[in-house]
Amino acid sequence: MDSRKARFMISISMKAGKVAAGEFAAEQAIRAGSAELVIISEDASANTKKKFRDMSAYRSVPYTEFLPKSELGALIGKGDRSSVVITDANLAREIRTLLDVENGQE
Repeated sequence: MDSRKARFMISISMKAGKVAAGEFAAEQAIRAGSAELVIISEDASANTKKKFRDMSAYRSVPYTEFLPKSELGALIGKGDRSSVVITDANLAREIRTLLDVENGQE
């Protein structure tokens, strides 16, 4: 896992406008079919993790857990965020490769 490069790619995704951050925006992106990768913070509640894991599995969207809320939010220039969705296929594929996400699930 190349954590430094993955962090950089998440930041680039935000600058490109290809991120839905926060529970509501992430949920909307998944339901709309625009989600390419779901990233949940490591310290998110069990309920949040289960909700996004189930939603991702149902919609066949890759899911991973990465960084604490504060760091995940800082990467995208926001406050604490427990969920981030990447909406660009190429950026999502690169981040998945860097985080070693296989077959849609970590």
